[in-house]
Amino acid sequence: MIYIGATGWSDHPLLYSEATAARDKLFDYSGHFPCVELDTSFYAIPRPENVDKWCSETPDKFQFIVKAYQGITGHQRGENNPFETKNDMFNAYRTALDTFVKHGKLGCVLAQFPPWFDCQKQNITYLRYLRQQLADYPVAIEFRNETWYQDKYREGTLQFLRNQQFIHVVCDEPQAGSGSVPLVPVATAPKAFFRLHGRNLHGWRNIGNAADWRKVRTLYDYNEEELQQLVAHTETLMKQANDVFVIFNNNSGGHAAKNAKQFQEMMNIEYTHLSPKQIGLFEGDF
Repeated sequence: MIYIGATGWSDHPLLYSEATAARDKLFDYSGHFPCVELDTSFYAIPRPENVDKWCSETPDKFQFIVKAYQGITGHQRGENNPFETKNDMFNAYRTALDTFVKHGKLGCVLAQFPPWFDCQKQNITYLRYLRQQLADYPVAIEFRNETWYQDKYREGTLQFLRNQQFIHVVCDEPQAGSGSVPLVPVATAPKAFFRLHGRNLHGWRNIGNAADWRKVRTLYDYNEEELQQLVAHTETLMKQANDVFVIFNNNSGGHAAKNAKQFQEMMNIEYTHLSPKQIGLFEGDF
């Protein structure tokens, strides 16, 4: 099955009316897409009661892609870690994951590593440790350092992911040197993950004000030709995996939901078992 969705459910004005309350947005979102990437779990590990609430608001077959907590992927530095030990951190994260599993709604974990996480022995050792800590869960690995895909390492990287039963995150993103990775449409597990960041090269390279950088980094609207390219890559992944998750992360300007809808139409996919949409709200639009 192909699961098409976007990052988060709050910032997609195309999907909601102006009167839609924040508490209702997940339910409304799940009337359009069968999965979502949960990015708030990067900043704080969700409490089980919140997970129960999210799962209760979505259809039975809805899937969550749960982004790994920043302490797990090495983004968190200094004294801001609220956990005394790594074991405490992983225990709390596994508790959250188990709640998704209880509801049958864990699509996978997304472990997105920072640009400085390059292909070296120390980092490979950490990935083995991560696999041990999250042995019972489907875990997707997203690299943001091109060394993993250099000619001398690429096949080794992909085989390592296969051996560790990691899902390879295939990325579409600006090609900006060491801080970005090439699009390599290879699946390494029964699930495949295609994550689409847009192609805003200037925004990707912008190292100015951090707040502004985050606003423009994924500011991009895929055109029809580019979406057709993404369709072709998805079809390649479909031949290699049982399920393919396609997540649009280009939402700085609110384009993710629109592009996801266009992509769904190009793939000729019609989802059933979604939440009911608000009657008449988008009649004639989708």
